[in-house]
Amino acid sequence: MWYSDKWKDYELIDTSDGERLERWGKYILIRPDPQIIWKSEKKNPLWNKADGVYKRASTGGGRWVKSKMPENWSIGYGDCKFVLRPMGFKHTGLFPEQAANWDWFSELIRNSKRKINVLNLFAYTGGATVMAAKAGADVVHVDASKGMVAQAKENAEMSGLGQAHIRYIVDDCRKFVEREIRRGHKYDGIIMDPPSYGRGPSGEVWKLEDCIDDFVALAAQLLSDRPLFFLINSYTTGLSPMTMNYILNLHVAEKHGGKLASEELALPVAKTERFLPCGASSRWWSED
Repeated sequence: MWYSDKWKDYELIDTSDGERLERWGKYILIRPDPQIIWKSEKKNPLWNKADGVYKRASTGGGRWVKSKMPENWSIGYGDCKFVLRPMGFKHTGLFPEQAANWDWFSELIRNSKRKINVLNLFAYTGGATVMAAKAGADVVHVDASKGMVAQAKENAEMSGLGQAHIRYIVDDCRKFVEREIRRGHKYDGIIMDPPSYGRGPSGEVWKLEDCIDDFVALAAQLLSDRPLFFLINSYTTGLSPMTMNYILNLHVAEKHGGKLASEELALPVAKTERFLPCGASSRWWSED
């Protein structure tokens, strides 16, 4: 298990009955979480004092039924800053459990003693982009959503990276990878955080379990002759860490050697000192 315990501006306070009680900076939020199948007594008074409460609808989707939050605010991790914008599908624009991965690849980049080129696919609002650039990498940030890419630029600027070597691309990730292969471009590090389900620009269906093996094989063609790392994140319930480990072994480790590790991601729950599972990651890195 890899867990994120270095946050100062984020805290998972408590969990119960399908909901998480969280502190994002100075604001308290209650959001649904399908992993929380236990029912414990909600003794913490903050359960009744939340600034924002998101509720699922019985017909699907959901909405913020209570909001005393501003439209946006920012929090920090280390010397980086991230803007938060509560969205209509419960997200805030940041996944705090990913800090465990940020710390991991940032150390690899800083210790590499060479310029590292990183490709961040399905890059969302750029948490990984910002952290990789702050560690000294040149980054290509790719996401199909223009709004998410705009927020990634904002995060970079807030983190003092407005002049950093970050290239922002609004595009379908698979089509971009295919073009990069034809162009002969190479990367020392690849990060991918693909959605469980989605539709491409021409209506094609993306279902992670059906697409991930082929896509990793494709993206692995972009690795340089001295690759540093390859990271896959998954929030798909049926895709275990060991499944992703096997795929990385097949398409990356067999050619480049190095090391592999795959674990659940987690956040510590302050009240219980236990951990909430938050998806999984599989990591490959070189032994140079």
